[in-house]
Amino acid sequence: MDLNDLLPYLVGAPVLAAGAAAALLVRRRRTPDRRPDARPGTRTATDVVDRPVVPTPVVPPDVAVDGTSGAVEGAVVDDLSVADLVAPPVETPEPTAGRLRRLRERLARNGSPLGARLLQVLSRDTLTEDDWDELEETLLLADVGAGPTDEIIQALRTRVRVEGVSEPGRARAVLREQLLALVDPSLDRALRTAPVTAADGTPAPAVVLVVGVNGTGKTTTVGKLARVLVADGRSVVLGAADTFRAAAADQLETWGSRVGVPTVRSDRDGADPASVAFDALRTGRADGADVVLVDTAGRLQNKAGLMDELGKITRVLSRDVPLSEVLLVLDATTGQNGMQQARVFGEVAGVTGIVLTKLDGTAKGGIVVAVQRELGVPVKLVGLGEGPDDLAPFDPEAFVDGLLGQ
Repeated sequence: MDLNDLLPYLVGAPVLAAGAAAALLVRRRRTPDRRPDARPGTRTATDVVDRPVVPTPVVPPDVAVDGTSGAVEGAVVDDLSVADLVAPPVETPEPTAGRLRRLRERLARNGSPLGARLLQVLSRDTLTEDDWDELEETLLLADVGAGPTDEIIQALRTRVRVEGVSEPGRARAVLREQLLALVDPSLDRALRTAPVTAADGTPAPAVVLVVGVNGTGKTTTVGKLARVLVADGRSVVLGAADTFRAAAADQLETWGSRVGVPTVRSDRDGADPASVAFDALRTGRADGADVVLVDTAGRLQNKAGLMDELGKITRVLSRDVPLSEVLLVLDATTGQNGMQQARVFGEVAGVTGIVLTKLDGTAKGGIVVAVQRELGVPVKLVGLGEGPDDLAPFDPEAFVDGLLGQ
């Protein structure tokens, strides 16, 4: 047999070998880990998401394609390519300055039902008792609350009687002045995130505890708040103290990884939330972080046991470091039910500030006034939408201007 007879075998052998290797690779990628210690749902190096498999030349990880040393893209390392091991790039959050301007623009563009109805009535040539009743009903439906509603109606009656307000521009100016007084721009809305002094006299990070009931967007708000702090130049550690909902820690860890922020979490479901919060504080002190953000379980205000657990978290953290902020996350559309939540959390956790979510485009903007009156603490942050940077410091003037379509 001469060389010409052997040529087909010499050409076909590498092809057959490559095909066999590819088939083996597919089998390894799609075969679940059968180790006796593997837990359901555990991702292992061989349990990879199905994806198109192409034959990849097996290159030693320390040899580049050009023959030089060093890992290269596409090299196979224990069934995972180098590209699989590269972390996604860290995002740079948008600056916080000017974020609330977007809320004002959205409210003005959508035509806020509250501001539009109030201006429509006030711009009439003469105001009857039915008109004043309509104004009162509009404010109550916007969750301003009975007390603040009565105040603004009496103030508007006086201004209209004395000044004869009917021209639309003048009516808008008078209404803006009254609404701004209700929102109270004099309140201190700054987030206290400066490092503090611990009980032993050493420097310690500011501790921000975030509380609220299920469904208000609490964990998402914690992730967005981490982005706000990073955008302002703060170093942050996240604490996943919601150990009752497994997905909460995963969700928080994803938010943190996107901006390079570490997350301290329990290694098992149902662990003591207070111990997780304490571990987060200890990690923050060891790393020299500026702020430790602690996410708690979404607790129903009528469940005494869960509220007691929240009190325990507060006590454990306060033993070493004073709490800088306790932020209550409220859904702006929940109305008076949100007020009941605010009262209970204020008693248990000592709330220092409110975060209102789902505020953009809603007729329930009056909850800003009601919750501040109820707790005596300011709205400090507002959620403007679904985007990662749609959390903004609350600006009373921009908010009122948005309601009035300015």
